[in-house]
Amino acid sequence: MATKAFQKIYTKVTQITKATCTLRAEGIGYDELAEISGRLAQVVKIIGDDVTLQVFGGTEGIPTNAEVTFLGKSPSLKVSDQLAGRFFNAFGNPIDGGPDIEGQEIAIGGPSVNPVRRKQPSELIATGIAGIDLNNTLVSGQKIPFFADPDQPFNQVMAMVALRAKADKIILGGMGLTNDDYLFFRNVFDNAGALDRIVSFVNTTENPPVERLLVPDMALTAAEYFAVEKNESVLVLLTDMTLYADALSIVSNRMDQIPSKDSMPGSLYSDLAKIYEKAVQFPSGGSITIIAVTTLSGGDITHAIPDNTGYITEGQLFLRRDSDVGKVIVDPFRSLSRLKQLVIGDKTREDHPQVMNAAIRLYADAASAKTKLENGFDLTEYDQRTLDFAKEYSNDLLAIDVNIGTDEMLDTGWKLLSRHFKPEEVGIKQELMNKYWPKEA
Repeated sequence: MATKAFQKIYTKVTQITKATCTLRAEGIGYDELAEISGRLAQVVKIIGDDVTLQVFGGTEGIPTNAEVTFLGKSPSLKVSDQLAGRFFNAFGNPIDGGPDIEGQEIAIGGPSVNPVRRKQPSELIATGIAGIDLNNTLVSGQKIPFFADPDQPFNQVMAMVALRAKADKIILGGMGLTNDDYLFFRNVFDNAGALDRIVSFVNTTENPPVERLLVPDMALTAAEYFAVEKNESVLVLLTDMTLYADALSIVSNRMDQIPSKDSMPGSLYSDLAKIYEKAVQFPSGGSITIIAVTTLSGGDITHAIPDNTGYITEGQLFLRRDSDVGKVIVDPFRSLSRLKQLVIGDKTREDHPQVMNAAIRLYADAASAKTKLENGFDLTEYDQRTLDFAKEYSNDLLAIDVNIGTDEMLDTGWKLLSRHFKPEEVGIKQELMNKYWPKEA
């Protein structure tokens, strides 16, 4: 990064750790960028004249007499319509071989929207994945995580959402992606002809882990431009927030901060909330909706990262492998969208709430029947029907590879209910039964 002439150059570094450098300097601000031995760094702590820099490329090879120049600004992104269809690194620089972006330079990491300027979320965000749209319907301006084990295809799910979601712009923030995952996203978006509405910020495993800390703010700055300036519906996809939190831990531990639960920094809740609270529905029509992947260590939902996330977000989506159908499904028991009641039956068909509730209740009966079977008890004829229903329900509606519209999704639900149960067993209002119950049943 170029520096201005006559800038003061500091040449005495007093402390070096694996991720940070400390020196004495005056007139420096928090989050200000600096160059140290040609590497980009950012101010993360100031005590008197002692300034601590977080070095994005790591401190290996930096001497105590390294030249340090402060750039007088925080990390920023140039925003314009030219962002669409492009891939950038964590610093907002193009990595797809295209030209630099021309536009207004905006500092990243700004405050979230004042509550008095927000509108209650009220617009449906259809993802095209039936397991989400049926039982855990998303609403514009919502913030919700995917909880998944590391071996589950969560990046493939994010790519599906990016291609199928009914949003004007999709912003992808990839943190710690393998090169295979990065190329997967590029090829999928390119082959689908959807690049014109997708903006991607990518940090790969070959990049320093500390750079991941910039990716969410870069993605959200781009999202705010399209939502505020263009009044567009923007869906932000962040993967993987566990690797983002690990980068926070690296920096805090090397700054000798006392760690909190699971070696995470004590500021973890605030750091996550700063990101998730950018989700908003504007009265003018623009919106920012955030879906973020949080991978679980051994399925541990009590780990500090998912635990803190759950307090901030408006529900969660759980992925698990259903051994009965051999597919990854959106678990209807552990998943929840707390805002779905704002749109189901209003923005979707009138029978949506009743079909959703009936199907989950009968799926729960199937889980009870399966427990009976595993414990050696005899199954009733009703138990067997619930098990048959559960397999088809998982395969036809809960599996992540099911791509159907909301009306077809509900029609499929009615067909499954009528195939395995009598009208009096499903517990749906009679007027809806008269209108939607398949006649051939």
